[in-house]
Amino acid sequence: MKRAGRALLAIAAMVALAGAAAPPSGMEAIDRVWSAHYVPFALAVTDRAILVAYYDANRQLTVARRPRDGSYWTYHKVDSWTGWDSHNAIAMAVDAAGVVHVIANMHNDPLVYYRTNDGGDVRTLHRVAVMADAGLERRMTYPVFLRDADGRLIFKYRDGGSGNGNEIYNRYDPATGNWQPLLATPLVDGEGQRNAYFVGPTLGPGGWFHLAWVWRETPDAATNHDLSYARSRDLIRWERSDGTPLRLPIRLADAEIVDPVPVGGGMINNNTVVGFDPAGRVTITYHKFDAAGDTQIFLARREPGGWRHAQVSDWQGFRWDFGGGGSLDSRLFVTGAKPEGTDRVLVSVARDGQPIDLVLDAATLARIEERPGTRLATRLAGSIAVPPGNVLNTVEDGSGIAIAWATLPPNRDLAREDISEPTVLRLVMP
Repeated sequence: MKRAGRALLAIAAMVALAGAAAPPSGMEAIDRVWSAHYVPFALAVTDRAILVAYYDANRQLTVARRPRDGSYWTYHKVDSWTGWDSHNAIAMAVDAAGVVHVIANMHNDPLVYYRTNDGGDVRTLHRVAVMADAGLERRMTYPVFLRDADGRLIFKYRDGGSGNGNEIYNRYDPATGNWQPLLATPLVDGEGQRNAYFVGPTLGPGGWFHLAWVWRETPDAATNHDLSYARSRDLIRWERSDGTPLRLPIRLADAEIVDPVPVGGGMINNNTVVGFDPAGRVTITYHKFDAAGDTQIFLARREPGGWRHAQVSDWQGFRWDFGGGGSLDSRLFVTGAKPEGTDRVLVSVARDGQPIDLVLDAATLARIEERPGTRLATRLAGSIAVPPGNVLNTVEDGSGIAIAWATLPPNRDLAREDISEPTVLRLVMP
């Protein structure tokens, strides 16, 4: 597995671990879509509209828009078609002026960027050749839109390949319609020997953005190591958890190491997720091998004396021994910890497709119970027929609105011998 983020940032959405047990109240079909392998789609919800970006049954990048108070969809197809690569994630955002931005279909590829001319009218989507720096937009992967503390639109991506890439941030000016580099340097520098895989930044209590990442030496997923952390209020000035400023770009020798997990230690990118306990203290959920060689879930929490590490699962005989390149059919997904009342911490994971909730004592991080979890895909199981061998994928916006579609799992970015029938992409309403 190569993000985020949310790396594939949208990979976490595939398991949709959070949510109440009650089924959604309504669904409607959007389109028939590509299903021969998983690749993340995108959902954007505004006060006035719902927008969905996806690869249609013919693999063509498509954007559909529906009014919040209506039921008709407007569709627009652009000149981009996905191959067999599960890294070709779609990212989409709507800026303060209503302009729609879509970036997609890139795995160490040149920029593929579209935006609308006329507010949210998807029929005016057109390709933009250069975003901010043509020299840094030739080998792009992991597109992610986010917003800074003032609500301004930010875009980040990896420049370069697995094992030698850098993290680049740009900021959008809606007054001019232009993007500018947010930072004078890459956020992190692998020095040509490695690259960092990020989850976040995540905005937490007190206005801090929190960033967790692992370092990887080569395209081999087994070479992830050294869980790291940094925080910032403005996404420009970064520091360690004790307030010590970090000079950019951050290099391995200068990074704050949360847990020095070695190469081959069972830690993978994308599964290092920031969360918070009832007191607002930052946590990181991740997994690694225990002393017996089994894969276990761990939680790191920043406390006055430094980072505290707790093994929060006790699985016997479960070992996810991953390796190699390409997009993996992952056996384990984690989410960020969140409060459960005032004295408990909830860590939700999915193991071999089954959601699990790990409930911890907030004071000690000792496990209180392990219970079956809930996820949107589970709640939809009785309403959506999933073909044999397929997985039901979901993306949620946080308000209860979501999209759902079934696909075969990733195939290490290799072509299959056959092409499966398209499946239906559905809008799910609360």
